[in-house]
Amino acid sequence: MPTTRTDRSAPRAALRCGAAAVLALGFLGATAASAAGLDPHSYAEPERFVVRHASLDLRADFDARRLEGSIELKLERRAPDADELVLDSRDLEIRRVALVAADGSLTELRYAAGPADRVLGQPIRIAMPTEAPAEPRVRIEYATGTASRALQWLAPEQTAGRSRPFVYTKSQPIDARAWLPIQDSPGIRFTYDARIRVPSGLRAVMSAAQESQRPADGVYRFEMPQPIPAYLVALAIGDIDFRAVGPRTGIHAEPVTLAAAAHEFADLERMVAETEALFGPYRWGRYDLLIMPPSFPVGGMENPRVSFITPTVIAGDRSLVSLITHELAHSWAGNLVTNAHWGDFWLNEGVTTYLERRILEGLYGRERAARELVLGRQDLEEEVARLVAEGRPGNTALALDLRGRSPREELGDVAYEKGSLFLQFLESRVGRAALDRWLTGYFDEFAFRSVTTPEFETRLRKQLLAHAPGRVSDAELREWLYGTGIPSSAPAAPAGVFAAVEQAQAAWLAGRVSTVDLPSATWTPQEWRRFLDTLPADLPDERLGGLERHGRLGTPGNYEIARSWLLLAVRSDYRPADPQLEAFLVGTGRHRMIENLYRTLAATPERHALGCRIYARARPGYHPSMQAMVDRLLGECPSAR
Repeated sequence: MPTTRTDRSAPRAALRCGAAAVLALGFLGATAASAAGLDPHSYAEPERFVVRHASLDLRADFDARRLEGSIELKLERRAPDADELVLDSRDLEIRRVALVAADGSLTELRYAAGPADRVLGQPIRIAMPTEAPAEPRVRIEYATGTASRALQWLAPEQTAGRSRPFVYTKSQPIDARAWLPIQDSPGIRFTYDARIRVPSGLRAVMSAAQESQRPADGVYRFEMPQPIPAYLVALAIGDIDFRAVGPRTGIHAEPVTLAAAAHEFADLERMVAETEALFGPYRWGRYDLLIMPPSFPVGGMENPRVSFITPTVIAGDRSLVSLITHELAHSWAGNLVTNAHWGDFWLNEGVTTYLERRILEGLYGRERAARELVLGRQDLEEEVARLVAEGRPGNTALALDLRGRSPREELGDVAYEKGSLFLQFLESRVGRAALDRWLTGYFDEFAFRSVTTPEFETRLRKQLLAHAPGRVSDAELREWLYGTGIPSSAPAAPAGVFAAVEQAQAAWLAGRVSTVDLPSATWTPQEWRRFLDTLPADLPDERLGGLERHGRLGTPGNYEIARSWLLLAVRSDYRPADPQLEAFLVGTGRHRMIENLYRTLAATPERHALGCRIYARARPGYHPSMQAMVDRLLGECPSAR
């Protein structure tokens, strides 16, 4: 697909004032990121101007399903003769652009938009007077599109409480531009403040410091003093209450969910303290969670100060809190030190996944962390095999070349587990203490900055491997960072942590142990996953039915167990599970929970028809990004459109 960038020599004569003047400018074809490090997924030209602060003033119109208002950008002029500011946008209605003087007066600026690109959206090109100050301010009045892919507007019946509407943003990787005209690149960081006007009875939450009391005028005010990239600016509005669980931690949620969430995540303050003990201070003030409606498309979104969290991890027994340790770890890897381009996504997710397991170990012991490591390795091996079978082995590398490709469609689970495995490899070669010191120094040195894989590699060589000569060869390091597949030097997964489950499974498959004698009553969700995920897909219905009854697998409960059971049922063509499958796919829009189920349903014509029927019912409740994913997986499916 084309991913065009702005032709920097486009004539300024194409620019004129007014909302009616959004003209089609001439653009060249796709160009590679230059030696200056330009992001191939952004039209921004930070070598001319770079955003340093954004002030939002927005109103949420639930009837029209739009955010409207203004954004004021404080800029740094980097080139003395710079006469054009280029911003990213997608489906935005730009109404006015003006230069803001020191006294607050406005001077109209000429602007124009380029043609829409499927991946990148549209560049907004703003003519800037060369006599403007070194730090000019530009105000843009605008409204979001009614089908913005960054926003999901939920009717009351689509929420947990089913009484009031809800809206939230999801900007990662390149959809901040669908609700903010901004330089939408992870390599560009800025501070922000916001005023958000909401309907009576609703509350706004943002990834920023916020007032503790509900304002009487319905205008919520926020401030983020630390610089962050655009994809971490986040907003949610709904029937939201709050409960503290520690001095600097708490839970935002719909009232019907709040008590269960506060119980589930009672260890939040301990998690923050454990991470600080391992990798240095927490630098964002508070760390809260916002429990999202069931349609939320990812497990968690690591917005600074307040992670947005799927309700599918509220299991009642705190067995799925590894997701919380993951999102918390992003406060160091991802939010504090960010990948500069989406091709370096592993620097966010791989490092975070390694930290996640270390936090789990510190809080809940080595066995708990080891089980997560084994399941992660299982997932990695399956993902690598699938990508190779699909003819996409290049996507099994850590550092990816995503020029000309959509990061929404190409970023996958390899970044998480292979990146974590790489740090496990380093730990096995240089020792945990040395790696911990190096990681803490890495977070200190690059705090509030964005980095590339080559920058990471340079620091690794100079400040860790140079002090451990001979421990890691150059060939090994290059294979890990730039090679495909799982390197032969990968450390083995922890042994024996699922030995009892594997022995029980072998005895059950051989007929030496009956279903009712399986010791599953004491199994953790991780043990259930291991048992179900490694069963063959040719078991007869009577054995699967007995397993379903014995394990109560057909009843609502732990989402991870339910997902593994339903995958087994679909692979085995176990039709009695179809009603549960439909309820599951309609009841959650989380990517991890639904992707492989739809992929497996799409594999045969008969099951594809079932997938289409279920999707026709489920699709209206899915986030736009999940709709696009399932559309691709199911292909031609008229009934689901």
